[in-house]
Amino acid sequence: MPALSSGYVRRRARRTGSVSFVMTSLFGIALALACALATNIGFLFKYRGARAAPAVDMRRPLRAARLLFASPLFAIGMAIASTAWVFHVAALSVAPMSLVQSVLAGGMVLLAVMAERLFGMPIGRRQWIGLGLTAGGLMLLGVTLPAVHGPHSRFSTPSMFCFEAGLIAAGTLLIMGPRIGAPRQHHGYMLGAAAGILFGVSDIAIKAISGLIGADGIHGLITPWTLFCLVASVAAFYASAKALQQGEAVPVIAVTGTAANVAGIVGGIIVFGDPLAGNPLLLAVECLAFALVIAAAWIMPAPVRAAPAPA
Repeated sequence: MPALSSGYVRRRARRTGSVSFVMTSLFGIALALACALATNIGFLFKYRGARAAPAVDMRRPLRAARLLFASPLFAIGMAIASTAWVFHVAALSVAPMSLVQSVLAGGMVLLAVMAERLFGMPIGRRQWIGLGLTAGGLMLLGVTLPAVHGPHSRFSTPSMFCFEAGLIAAGTLLIMGPRIGAPRQHHGYMLGAAAGILFGVSDIAIKAISGLIGADGIHGLITPWTLFCLVASVAAFYASAKALQQGEAVPVIAVTGTAANVAGIVGGIIVFGDPLAGNPLLLAVECLAFALVIAAAWIMPAPVRAAPAPA
């Protein structure tokens, strides 16, 4: 049998690698879709449960958590959210972060449909427009981002630290909103954005940890990013619960999801080096996509309304 030429071997390896990448990406997309569905259902259950629980007092975190979990609907929502988290971690471990977060953005439309059809929550025209702009902008961003082969988990420690610290600072400012002069009636939406940003901190840390585990095995968990992940997740839990008590369901959930998705997509580009489009036209489309998301975040909440937290 004649020896195979080196060119044939290289072409065969490239084809095999491309097929493997496509299959892995499809699996990551399926996991991200499952995560989006479970996340929205979990959020809607948590909203109902949080509204039935006493107001969250962040100065007494253990008591606040106990009272929240005493609400059966909130406990169910957290169980569903935990399943969504498992799907999310699995998706991040096999696919590029910007791709996963862009797929999760499609869940914004599912949110409105499920809230209205399954939970009987009225959805105003502003919310429908905002959800449509958000989903469209983030999915447009996902379509125009160049393909990245492999999970793409390599990162620079200084850029990772600076980006995570910047997100934490932004989330902290939003949580402190009324104390630094922001309108108190919008604090629920600000808390939702803060929760989303902190969820983004956790997601980026998980992405980094998945790469370290792939390289070093279980020892990859022994890293400062594990602490970042835990602290950000706990802070996001309380901020999200209080936001659900103070704001309307769909705008708060949508703002939370949008902030987390934008943080994840930008983190994928800045921290993990996911490339932007090289074509000037596609780059302009990506900028337009970000503008749509920002416009949606401004449109989503009702002009001044915010439901008061239960006494």
